[in-house]
Formats: sequence, C-alpha cells, structure tokens
Amino acid sequence: MATALSAVVPSGLSAGVVAITLAAAVLHAVWNAVAHAVPDRLVGFALIGVAYTVIGGVTALVVGLPPAPAWPFVLASAVAHVFYALLLWASYQLGDFSQVYPVARGTAPWVVAVVEVLLGHHLPVLQLVGILVISLGLLTLALDGGRPSQTTPPALGAAVATGIFIATYTVIDASAVATTPVLVYATWMFLLQGPVMPVVAFARRGRRLGTPSWSVLLAGLGGGVVSLAAYGLVLVAQTSGATAAVAALRETSIVIGAVIGAVFLGERFGRGRVIAAVVVTVGIVLVDL
Repeated sequence: MATALSAVVPSGLSAGVVAITLAAAVLHAVWNAVAHAVPDRLVGFALIGVAYTVIGGVTALVVGLPPAPAWPFVLASAVAHVFYALLLWASYQLGDFSQVYPVARGTAPWVVAVVEVLLGHHLPVLQLVGILVISLGLLTLALDGGRPSQTTPPALGAAVATGIFIATYTVIDASAVATTPVLVYATWMFLLQGPVMPVVAFARRGRRLGTPSWSVLLAGLGGGVVSLAAYGLVLVAQTSGATAAVAALRETSIVIGAVIGAVFLGERFGRGRVIAAVVVTVGIVLVDL
C-alpha cells in the first residue's frame, strides 16, 4: 500500500501537507458533485455564492483588510474565480459529472505544460510523457462511449474553458499566499466573487426564482461551505512552497469525482470514465514531478 501511494504522491511534501491536500481533494469532488446533483443548478450555484458572501463578510469583519500589495492578486483571483464558476455551471448544465469534471480538472495542468512547450521551454522526458498521458486520458473521456453526441462538444468545450481558468487562478493564488496571510486572502477573494452568481440568477429569472426547497437550500449552502473548506486547505498547503506538487496531488479529486459520478450519480460508462480519470491523474503527477 505504501509503495502504491508513493507512486502517485509527488516528492517534496511532508505528511501533513499530503493529508491536507488529500482532504481538500475529497471535499472538492464532493461539493462539485453536490452542485451537479442539485436539480436547479442555477439556484444551486447562486446559493453557493450566498454562502461565500455571508461567510466572507463575517470573516472580513474579524480579519480586516488585506495588505495593499495583495489587492491586485485578490482582485485578479476573484475575477478568474467568477469566470470559473460561470463556466463550471455551464459544464454541469451540458454534460455528465463523471465526464466534464475530470476534463475540467485535467485541462489545467495540461494547458500549463503545453504552453511551456510552445514557448520553447525545455521539458524533461517525464513531463513530456505526462503531457501525452494526460492527452490520452482527456481524449478517452471526450470519446467516452463511442462517437460523441450533439451535446458532447459544448459540454467538453465549457469544461476545457473551466480548466483554463483553474490554471489561471492557481498561479495567481500560489503567488499571493507566499506573502499574504491565507485567511485574509481567501476571505476577500471569496467575498468579492460571492455575489456574482446570485446576481446572475436574479438577472436570468427575476421573481421566477421563487423560494428553494429545504433540500436545495441545504445542498447549495452546504456546498458553499464545503467549497470554502476545500480551497482554504489548498491555500494552506500551498504555503509549503511546493506549489507544483500540491497541484498534482490535489488532482486526485479527478478520480474521486469519476467514482462519485459512476457509483452515486448512476452515470453511464462509469468504469471507463474512472479508468480515464486515473490515466489523467497519472499524467498530471508525471508533469509535476
């Protein structure tokens, strides 16, 4: 068991950072599954935004303002997270969770690595192999079940775009937490992005939004709380300085998400998607070794 774990856990991480990052991976997959499972996903994402706003607002009264040099990072990350949330919502409207979630998460490190190659940076052989492995896994997910249906390209397009913004805010946040207290940074980043999805929901529906049922209310607000916990743990792990290793280990959420989709959401082609998700995760680890 220890040997198997060492094969997928990047070197340079302490046991504590590994535990924190794995906990974040589980929580991240769980809140995404909850967001996908809510029957009215627009309301679900709006409630997640409400949780961000309320918790962020209360915490901001305690921790105060970020230092002046941190504001560009806070604002840039909030904007990237807004686009991420909008695209993630679109992805879940268009596709199955066990397909679009691994594609979104797997695209981020793949894009970063490919951009480095295109810019002429020399990558070690293992990282080049990792790019090919991720590509194989993503292609398998894209062609899952055979020939793509009419709904597949839009869903995968939204998932890939989501992954690009994941890569964007990951780079921003990793730079920020090196010089800014994690709690202060996370508080204001989530507080600033929180109101956007509720505003979007109201703009689209107006009074037709109605009053959500208790189950939807619990799922949306609970998903927001779990999301805050998941990303807070990631930011704490990134303060270790091993940003690439943390990012790689965090993407074990890809496998967790595929399993949740297959086992708990009853989605088709479950076994194939789990295998493809494992392939993507192995490729990410190779890229970040």
